[in-house]
Amino acid sequence: MPRDNDPLAGGPRDAPDTPRERPLPHRARPPVPRPASPTRTGAAPLPAPHPERAGPPDPSGPPALRATAPTAPAPPPTATAPPAPAPPSPPAGEPSRGYRAVFAVREFRAVFAAHLLSLLGVVVSELALTVLVYDLTGSPLLSALTFALGMLPYLVGGTLFSGIADRYPARRVLVTCDLICAGCVAVMVLPGTPVAGLLVLRCLVAAVSPVFTGTRMAALADILGEDDLYVLGRSLLRIVSQSALLAGFGVGGLLLAVVSPRGAITITVVTFLCSAALLRLGTRDRPARTGGGQGGTLLGESLSGARLVLGDRRIRALLLLFWLPPVFVVAPEALAAPYAEEIGAGTVALGLLMCAMPAGQIAAELYVGAVLSPRVRSRLVLPVAAVGLLPFLLYGVSPGIVPIAAALVLAGAGSAYIIGLDQWFVEAVPDELRGRAMTLLTAGLMTLQGVGMALAGLAAEFFPVHQVVAGSGVLGTLCLLLLVAEVRRTAPTHRIRTEVRDGEDQHVTNG
Repeated sequence: MPRDNDPLAGGPRDAPDTPRERPLPHRARPPVPRPASPTRTGAAPLPAPHPERAGPPDPSGPPALRATAPTAPAPPPTATAPPAPAPPSPPAGEPSRGYRAVFAVREFRAVFAAHLLSLLGVVVSELALTVLVYDLTGSPLLSALTFALGMLPYLVGGTLFSGIADRYPARRVLVTCDLICAGCVAVMVLPGTPVAGLLVLRCLVAAVSPVFTGTRMAALADILGEDDLYVLGRSLLRIVSQSALLAGFGVGGLLLAVVSPRGAITITVVTFLCSAALLRLGTRDRPARTGGGQGGTLLGESLSGARLVLGDRRIRALLLLFWLPPVFVVAPEALAAPYAEEIGAGTVALGLLMCAMPAGQIAAELYVGAVLSPRVRSRLVLPVAAVGLLPFLLYGVSPGIVPIAAALVLAGAGSAYIIGLDQWFVEAVPDELRGRAMTLLTAGLMTLQGVGMALAGLAAEFFPVHQVVAGSGVLGTLCLLLLVAEVRRTAPTHRIRTEVRDGEDQHVTNG
């Protein structure tokens, strides 16, 4: 399935500091003991917290986003699998147990392997399909369009089909998505498939991608729990995604030197089928989050979920904190080749510029995830996000390749704030909306990256490249300062830690 560059958490839930714009649905849960907490004069009593796992404190404070009015009781548990307790997470103040604890979870190992296989398949197929279209048409425009079509349908698929992630069991969704992608790629291999058909199939794979990624993200919270293990699991998948960008195109290039483009695409079919088999055999079956649908249409559920997610002030602010930095971060990558030409550098320097930011992100994420405690990671989110684009200002003086590469490494390291943000987001989103929220997050992330690339290229038509990148650092920092202030304004005034979930099933699927 497509890259999860996603660039993405449950514990205490509290009364929000500001009124919610749209109430979110809530599944009734058994009550748990709660300590007495004073309320402000004239304020309504705090709603009873949910029996969630205690998580690391959020300095900006995630509000409770669940409606206080009870709804219909949750459906009885199915007899398909006995409940399994979630892996215990360390207290917020203790050091992280590191990535080894994540790999100790059997289901995650299957998810990780499936993710690696499908991701490598996507990277190789993107490269091979681009070469194939160019061989068939001789058109650079159609070849470039083939690559761009990997991002454009994210918005459509993520908005119109997001309800699938909550409406159906996660394992079924993930396996079906892999099989659909394998079928589409298999048709691409057929010699009689026209170029228009190749482009349509590419769009279909891209439209399925946000559903797959969003379902996987939501399922991780059930596999690993909603605390530190979830955060580290998400971090590992991001590291794999970034590493695939560094290694996947190299592997694809070597593969194309040995086999034809259609032969390389055929290998992609195998990777999707292996991913589907790993998910089917290596993960537990779980019921749908919304009980298999609530009588409405899929489109209605998808759009309703998007309205509820975007209508809540806290969730909207956190979504923007995921979405906004990539709009500006992609500028130096999109303009790497023009910048190298501007300063008279060669292809080796261009490769260094392209690798610098992913290398910084991988190194920083490994350090933050393995060494820092959940409490420290949480405290770093807002300050690191606010200053993460400042290294781009070095472009303004155009000092040369080595200082610029160092600035890009530093900017990549700044993206490690997402580890703490993952925790805040999964805390803020109700369980019954989690799949749709994660799908929307993925769709917006990929779409806005494409928008950022287009805007950077447009600006470079009128201004020197180094000024465009430096300007993106300035404008992006100003926007992020305003957004950080908004995230702080959505902080709750009360912190009530709930009991740890005990006996709930914490295994779902992923991919």
